[in-house]
Amino acid sequence: MLTVAPDIEVLARFGRALADPIRCRILLALRQAPAYPSDLADALGVSRTRLSNHLACLRDCGMVVAVPDGRRTRYELADARLGHALDHLLAAVVAVESDKACPDAAEKGCCG
Repeated sequence: MLTVAPDIEVLARFGRALADPIRCRILLALRQAPAYPSDLADALGVSRTRLSNHLACLRDCGMVVAVPDGRRTRYELADARLGHALDHLLAAVVAVESDKACPDAAEKGCCG
């Protein structure tokens, strides 16, 4: 049974989902349109196994849902408002010093 997460948990789940560049790319792709895993893997240039692991994380975070479609499964954003939230995040201005990287960048590949 699905439930609605409290505000702080929503933000924490969103943060976890966005903490990996591949998951970010998946969310941006699904923002455009629902897709099948094989198509996503090809479009993103990742293995299907790796994509599957990231989709599982995004499902666990509540960001995407798996929709049965005959013998296949299609993925889409769990709520259209997530797409709008991504649009707003992309439009936000982030103040970064040009000579400084995100503290976790070297370890986790965050922040580019």
